[in-house]
Amino acid sequence: MATRHDIRNVAIVAHVDHGKTTIVDGMLKQAGAFAAHQLDSVDDRMMDSNDLEREKGITILAKNTAVKYHPKDGGDPITINIIDTPGHADFGGEVERGLSMVDGVVLLVDASEGPLPQTRFVLRKALQQRLPVILCINKTDRPDSRIDEVVNETYDLFLDLDADEEQIEFPIVYACGRDGIASLTKPENGTVPADSTSLEPFFSTILEHIPAPTFDEEAPLQAHVTNLDADNFLGRIALLRVEQGELRKGQTVTWIKRDGTMSNVRITELLMTEALTRKPAEVAGPGDICAVAGISDIMIGETLADTENPIPLPLITVDEPAISMTIGTNTSPLVGRGGTGKGADAKAAVKDRKVTARQVKDRLDRELIGNVSLRVLDTERPDAWEVQGRGELALAILVEQMRREGFELTIGKPQVVTKDVDGKTYEPVERMTIDVPEEHMGAVTQLMGVRKGRMDNMSNHGSGWVRMEFVVPSRGLIGFRTEFLTQTRGTGIGHSIHEGFEPWFGTLQTRNNGSLVADRAGAVTAFAMTNLQERGVLFTDPGTEVYEGMIVGENSRSDDMDVNITKEKKLTNMRSSSADSFEAIVPPRKLSLEQSLEFCRDDECVEVTPEAVRIRKVVLDQRDRARTASRAKHG
Repeated sequence: MATRHDIRNVAIVAHVDHGKTTIVDGMLKQAGAFAAHQLDSVDDRMMDSNDLEREKGITILAKNTAVKYHPKDGGDPITINIIDTPGHADFGGEVERGLSMVDGVVLLVDASEGPLPQTRFVLRKALQQRLPVILCINKTDRPDSRIDEVVNETYDLFLDLDADEEQIEFPIVYACGRDGIASLTKPENGTVPADSTSLEPFFSTILEHIPAPTFDEEAPLQAHVTNLDADNFLGRIALLRVEQGELRKGQTVTWIKRDGTMSNVRITELLMTEALTRKPAEVAGPGDICAVAGISDIMIGETLADTENPIPLPLITVDEPAISMTIGTNTSPLVGRGGTGKGADAKAAVKDRKVTARQVKDRLDRELIGNVSLRVLDTERPDAWEVQGRGELALAILVEQMRREGFELTIGKPQVVTKDVDGKTYEPVERMTIDVPEEHMGAVTQLMGVRKGRMDNMSNHGSGWVRMEFVVPSRGLIGFRTEFLTQTRGTGIGHSIHEGFEPWFGTLQTRNNGSLVADRAGAVTAFAMTNLQERGVLFTDPGTEVYEGMIVGENSRSDDMDVNITKEKKLTNMRSSSADSFEAIVPPRKLSLEQSLEFCRDDECVEVTPEAVRIRKVVLDQRDRARTASRAKHG
């Protein structure tokens, strides 16, 4: 077997917010990816190019970059291909895809928080693929850092995941990614490594411990499609890793599809990544990560092979989906009428509105092309589809992207995806790790008890904070986050990861309060709000247009209440009807898309438009709902 010493392929994996994207920024800057005059204008977190990624501060899509590293001993420059993967288990399909492109991983762990559920998730995927691991303890300058304990916890995690002797002998790098400094010598807790001024030790550790790609010089071409992109001029672009042989611009290759069928195609354009841009290239060899254009229907997991001896590579497999939501066209009375439903501005704003079933279905089919962990199934209705994914966040991100593209949708309450084992119903369960101040421990235990969670582990680091681990059914966590933050006064940190399937846990009662439901269409008045706010918490501002069946607040009692939120004050000879007093109105609670999905009950759904997110009853008519409830009560 021959070896390419001029290249290394490495993925950076970590829990959410442990500093992956920041350390990649430092690598790009220090490897000379930018000229001196460009450094001041370069954004932080360059790899988070998506608007949603920047807003939420998380990585959603796996992306690759390449840096040319010039060794300090004066040797030939070495190309390091870096895959920046998401840290959230909901985007696990991206992690699995990223790991299929590399020969080793850098496991980033926060020097204070230590290994968390997503650390376990990404590490388990790397160990399953027999990839060597470099441990990087990041954020050593945090005042509450505890480096020795975190290293020991990481060793325990490796043992827990059945790592073999070779995998557990990993090198350790200590870093402060924000300052672009790394060292092989352990610094004092809460300090930046003192014996280094750059990421040079980090680069040298990657070169030493991440194996260079090996290949058979006689083997025919094999290249694995691991990601897809689009370009306005080139059309669909396939990102792939060349495993064997060479890929050339203009070459005719055999395209082996997922179903095993083959056809010959021509590579019209070949691109290689340099820093953050793709540049035209003539040839890509074994171990190279490149992009090709010219194949319009190519899919992730497929193979480009030699025309005379086509050998397919294994398809990329991802974990089963655990959560599903029904996504359909907007069926509310305000469909296609803008934010308020009034005036010429609203009509102008909705010209490019996407409201038909065909447009929604086409968009969902487009999402399937690049998202291997998503499934779209037909339902009984022609204008609604069941979309299955890894978690609530992944599905909410999809809905948010569609909303920004001009779609109007009706979203059903998230449900769990069950499966039958020996005639019994099994449901997905999650391992939930919660960090809270000691005084909130009782409240959290009570919250998890209601959701049928069982405590697996509890540890106290002596810092006033407690870490608790629960195994809890996935449906118990739908709507959990908002209540959890309320109970812990915003101090609690909770992360969960899919743990498998267990027998059905029985009925769960998570939301105790009912809804305040508008009983007629009209505009919300301050007079009506003043009278209703003692009944519960309101969600709407004065002047907002509502319709019958729309949920305008949360009732203080457990049952639903139909209310008239459009009631106006009668005109008297003392003052005008419009002279309402706004001083007495409690500011309404504004729910985000994720909070609205969490709030929903089984008979409710969420209406999503580019301007507004509204919660409504599935059946809008008050009398129809009353008849259904009566039938259910009396059998």
